[in-house]
Amino acid sequence: MRLSLKRFGSATLFGLVFCLWQNAAFAQSYPSRPIKMIVPYAAGGFTDQVSRVLAESMSKTLGQPIVIDSRAGGGGRIGAEAVTKMSPEGYDLLMTTNGTHTFMAVTEKNLSYDPVTDFTPISLVGSYGLLMVVNPSLPVKTLPEFIKYAKDNPGKLNYATSGMGSGLHFAGELFKSMAKVDMTHLPYKGSGPGMQDVISGICQVIFDGGAKPFVDSGKVRLLGTTSAKRDPRYPQMPTLGEGGLPGYDLTYWVGLFGPKGMAKDVQMKLNSAIKVAVADPQVQAKLSAMGLVLVASSPEDLVKEIKTETDKLRAIAASIPGGVQ
Repeated sequence: MRLSLKRFGSATLFGLVFCLWQNAAFAQSYPSRPIKMIVPYAAGGFTDQVSRVLAESMSKTLGQPIVIDSRAGGGGRIGAEAVTKMSPEGYDLLMTTNGTHTFMAVTEKNLSYDPVTDFTPISLVGSYGLLMVVNPSLPVKTLPEFIKYAKDNPGKLNYATSGMGSGLHFAGELFKSMAKVDMTHLPYKGSGPGMQDVISGICQVIFDGGAKPFVDSGKVRLLGTTSAKRDPRYPQMPTLGEGGLPGYDLTYWVGLFGPKGMAKDVQMKLNSAIKVAVADPQVQAKLSAMGLVLVASSPEDLVKEIKTETDKLRAIAASIPGGVQ
């Protein structure tokens, strides 16, 4: 028995209306259970600290707990890739940095995911510069002294990062190239473990956004900041560009993503929750104290940031002899 064209059209229209109704009903009830926020770096690192502050505020707005799930490894690659394989219903999110979305797009030849098409962008959260810190046992107190010491001791200094191809790795390689010094790269599963080895003296250097508590306690010594503007927490500390490497500028950011295919209503509900969090004076105080300049962007602006920065980093990487390996 053949279905008439009229009946076929009616059935198709009914199916479309039903799907739209079902999606709308789902978005209105979202979230109906706890949300998992994947952080692709080790617990205790900068992104982990930021995520916990935001998750607490977003939980209140959304009416459901947000559980932090640290999946460190590969400079953030492991956690980011895991999210691309998860359901887009909005219960699995990724709080990450440009380490997984722009730096790896430049440094990894066979990256297993596309930073734009394999995710649903939700919001840029904020930006910050990394702090270049060293073990206090090094006989240096300023950036020029460090550069001279590194040149006098080629290959004897180790610098820690959160993994191969991470933003911390890129910062170190850019520093090596511009300062013309030889340091050995030691990758970790996150900036937290790397920092501990700098404190213990296994490594001597790290470029890390979460170093402030260790700087203030005297466990490491601050030599400069990587962004073009001075860190508001240390207004008297010159940037690396000011301290001896003119033109050095490496800025980090934190952003929230979901798996690709997320419903628009769910995407915007999460975007709204981020904006509520960023507008909260208590959240502002905590994150500003960590050096994060808050943004809370639209999803479209987050995608634009990824594309623009990737082009910029490719140009920088091309200027480094041998690239960022």
